[in-house]
Amino acid sequence: MKKFVVWIFRLLPVAYMAAIWVMSSLPDTAVIELPDRGIDRFVKESLHLVEFGILYVLLVLAALTTGRFTAALSFAFMAVAIGYGLLDEVHQSFVPVRSATVIDFIKDVIGVLAASHFLHHAYFSGKFVRLGKVMRGFEERVRG
Repeated sequence: MKKFVVWIFRLLPVAYMAAIWVMSSLPDTAVIELPDRGIDRFVKESLHLVEFGILYVLLVLAALTTGRFTAALSFAFMAVAIGYGLLDEVHQSFVPVRSATVIDFIKDVIGVLAASHFLHHAYFSGKFVRLGKVMRGFEERVRG
């Protein structure tokens, strides 16, 4: 059972990236449309700040299942999440019902940098002690 859970965590980033790709291929109203267009736009624009931060978190969780999470890998995951954000914006530029903007990409980058700030410092420099304990506990639980 433990191996199954480990592989779920390892495959989650790939599944999430596929979900991002599919959602970027659809109109922004395909999944949900709030009654107030202004609120709908605000919520969906705000999601750029968390969407690729979540990708970074999933990549870190996958690495924690291997016991080989290093600072270099953390920076590589930042690059992967930011690069995928750029790829997503380029992809959206080819989808007729979507748009791609530099500001959306900047929001993606900010989301990755915010998530990485907390996780990277919690794990490597002990800045966020509780979060670091959670990460190390997760690592021990899935590997032990």
